[in-house]
Amino acid sequence: MELMEEFAMTTPLAPKTTPLATVFTDVPDPRQQTKNTKHQLTDILVIATCAVLAGAQTWEAIALYGRTKETFFRTFLALPNGIPSHDTFYNVFRALDPDAFATRFGAWMAAACRATGLIPIAIDGKSVRGTKKATATGCLHTVSAWATANRVTLGQVSVPDGSNEIAVMPELLRVLELKGALVTIDAAGCQVENARIIRDREGDYLLTVKGNQPTLLAAVEDVFASACATDFAGVKYDQHATSEKGHGRHDERYVTVIYDPKGIPDVWQGVKAVVQVNRERTVDGKTTHTTHYYLSSYAGAAAMMAGVIRGHWGIENPQPDDWRSNNLCEVGGTGYDRTRGPSGAGRVVRPAPRPRRHPMSDNDPVLGPPVASPSGGDLGATPARAPAATPATPRRPTRPANSDRCAPTTGGAS
Repeated sequence: MELMEEFAMTTPLAPKTTPLATVFTDVPDPRQQTKNTKHQLTDILVIATCAVLAGAQTWEAIALYGRTKETFFRTFLALPNGIPSHDTFYNVFRALDPDAFATRFGAWMAAACRATGLIPIAIDGKSVRGTKKATATGCLHTVSAWATANRVTLGQVSVPDGSNEIAVMPELLRVLELKGALVTIDAAGCQVENARIIRDREGDYLLTVKGNQPTLLAAVEDVFASACATDFAGVKYDQHATSEKGHGRHDERYVTVIYDPKGIPDVWQGVKAVVQVNRERTVDGKTTHTTHYYLSSYAGAAAMMAGVIRGHWGIENPQPDDWRSNNLCEVGGTGYDRTRGPSGAGRVVRPAPRPRRHPMSDNDPVLGPPVASPSGGDLGATPARAPAATPATPRRPTRPANSDRCAPTTGGAS
């Protein structure tokens, strides 16, 4: 049985996960039930989800995947009138309540991810282009939750016109399954309410601290200043350093974690660590220094925290399947004429394990990369990802010139 088929029936990552065929049974059907309603909503949602997991980029490709795998789908779906047409997929997702879809899919996918241990989840906003008639700004803006290690988008919510990411972020956090997760959020989302929701839902947070929270930033800076003043005497801490060269630059990163920090305002629930990340970047002989601070309810090792922080960049930088979201909203070059249309399209594309990155094919302006033959296989080629640059051997953090970074002069983690 192919991986896609196993994943659809009951994910191999977590054998006790609810079968996908039962996940969408209570999603509200946006269609009026008449004699012309030939396909069950669950069938439409399951086929579309499986097709996107396999690499489908357009409604035509989704329908083609369904026809190719019809024998398989009939083993657990009703399919009273066969596989829906691409127009049916388009019309249903155009009218579908995107939050209802995302909530159920996100919970199912999070359950699968839990089998892999601690789940780093990055929260960040994105704009989906090609939705020119959907909003006043010409694009659909969403806030997404991405399980960075598992390469899975767990869910997303739309940002209404006139609102912002801060306002809708709590809505997303409340519908996610956060038990066993470490949630990373940038400075805009560093809010007391978000920290409280994450802890109440049995998750942990790692929040970027900047000037939009001046009291908190001052408190975190004081923690490190006090530790530096005593050369970290009596301070429980850990450190990690990396040195990397590539693309004409040399980056050195120094991560220091101080555990059980004193002086953090009580409104921040469950604080167990503060993190300082210093980066020295040298390009063409010119070196720049940057310092970033983080607040966390998780007392992880410095190397682990460094990896989670860098993993958050994956959602802030262009994502491997952005071309799929954009393409679905640009088929025919017309965009959608209702807000729910592009939102629904974004939901079926984004809550899916991300494929190996490859650019849009020029072979066909509608279908994009070639799909698999009826004999089986995934939709579209997915070349292996280029290997990441290998970090140089870390050296012990020291006090570099022209930097306010502080590090103990003796000893290691204590």
